[in-house]
Amino acid sequence: MPIPAGGTKERILDASERLLAERGLAGTSLRSITAAAGVNLAAVHYHFGSKEELLRALFARRLEPLNRERLRLLDRCEAGSREPSIEALLDAFVGPPLRLGLDPLQGWGAFMRLLGRISTEPGEAWRSLFYEQFQEVRRRFARALARALPGLPPADLAWRFHFVVGVLSGTLADPRRIEFLSEGICDASDSGAVLRAMVPFLAAGLRAPASTRRSRAR
Repeated sequence: MPIPAGGTKERILDASERLLAERGLAGTSLRSITAAAGVNLAAVHYHFGSKEELLRALFARRLEPLNRERLRLLDRCEAGSREPSIEALLDAFVGPPLRLGLDPLQGWGAFMRLLGRISTEPGEAWRSLFYEQFQEVRRRFARALARALPGLPPADLAWRFHFVVGVLSGTLADPRRIEFLSEGICDASDSGAVLRAMVPFLAAGLRAPASTRRSRAR
């Protein structure tokens, strides 16, 4: 799903994505974005209205097609006569971002670095806008996993889904880490190999026995 370039709106989005990935939200002003995009401030206000709406559009152009693909794969899983396996559900959830994020031809490099900043830097302003894009995906996959793991308490399932997202986000934010940890044995650019390694690991975690510890009553 490459993003077309050339138009004023696309140049602004490209520049915003690159600068936010490099400097973070606090270090990226609208003026720095307009300078990098080669446009004036009026163009930003014309196309987006505000910095908040610019961020919303920045996330939407990447995440809307990604999440459509996730839901398409989930629909296909659920259309079968049998309940989908945990592995099939995980493949539908983590497969699309791995295939996009690890393919240099797709142009997602800056956005992947931006994901790392969103995960580690304070800033509810952009985190809430980012999470907006995932509401339907979160609900649909949480329900599907609950059906696949009927004996798992809701709190345990929520934690495990959180860990699934964390493993995926960490891998996408710094895919080259595995090359350092493996001393070159593992190839971070091979999305198929990453998927084949990740899905069984995550599936085993999801299938682990339910936690017996509960929060102490206050």
